[in-house]
Amino acid sequence: MTVIPALRPVRFLAVLSLFWMGTVAPALAATHPGQDELVREVARDTGKSPQALNALLDGAKRQQSILDAISRPAEGKPWKDYRPIFLTDQRIDGGIAFYRAHRALLEQIGRQYGVAPEYLVAIVGVETSYGGNTGKYMVLDALVTLGLYYPPRATFFRSELKTLLELPDNHLAGPLDTLTGSYAGAQGWGQFMPSSIRDYGVDADGDGHIDMRNSLPDILASVANYFTKHGWINGGPVAARAQPDGAQKPLTVKDAKPQWSLEQLEAWGYAPLQALNPGQPSSLQTLEGVNGPEYWFTFQNFYVITTYNRSPLYAMAVNQLAQAIIAGVHQADQAR
Repeated sequence: MTVIPALRPVRFLAVLSLFWMGTVAPALAATHPGQDELVREVARDTGKSPQALNALLDGAKRQQSILDAISRPAEGKPWKDYRPIFLTDQRIDGGIAFYRAHRALLEQIGRQYGVAPEYLVAIVGVETSYGGNTGKYMVLDALVTLGLYYPPRATFFRSELKTLLELPDNHLAGPLDTLTGSYAGAQGWGQFMPSSIRDYGVDADGDGHIDMRNSLPDILASVANYFTKHGWINGGPVAARAQPDGAQKPLTVKDAKPQWSLEQLEAWGYAPLQALNPGQPSSLQTLEGVNGPEYWFTFQNFYVITTYNRSPLYAMAVNQLAQAIIAGVHQADQAR
């Protein structure tokens, strides 16, 4: 038998405590893979409490429905099926009504940022049906699920999760663990990701708070600011139909960034159907329409819309909705 020498009470308790912590007490496991490292980074960069950060993340849940949703985006559809989702009578009429109801604000922001107001309306129309559907997922759930459980795009979504945790309270529409949004973690009428709130959010109503859910001035000015910062050209074209001559040069287009002059595209067999500046930098999009391929010249402003959502289908839907809205507004003006 081993005889344990007598210990003074205080020392005995200290040794017992070390024994308990080192050999008996279980280590507290992180709720999510990579959570410990994420919390360390955010705490280091912001000074926020690791305990508070862990409490937020512990409350977030991996959602299989989010993983399912990201695997079947609407942008995977052809144009002939994608267009009817957004170019409905209801959405066009809603945009016309929205424009007319908020005309002074829209046109003031349009002048301030140099962005045609109908495109601001079209963005919130396509994204959330003018605020009617801003998303049902908890933002924390979405970004935890995609940032920590979705390897194909984990780098992007983990960065957005980190940014969300780092945003100051006055950049959010409410307490972080109450925010809802899309399956991708986008928030508010304009569906801004956390990094876009950080980089382009505007406190347009001057209340000291960037609110992408409840403040129309903040929402619309933030979208306009985003466009301007990404190179929107005031008064510039967005897209125009092209007519191939039947012997046109096949083109491989990786993105919508303008890379050829219209004059060059015309020399390759793509004719404009309206008067356009032949030196205008442009690209070419081929979309699968109801009656076969549709060919479109696209310009810098189209490219800017694709920075909001990289799909050319999305950008074309925004463009055509904007044009339908402003045509309806002008028609209503003339009828008065």
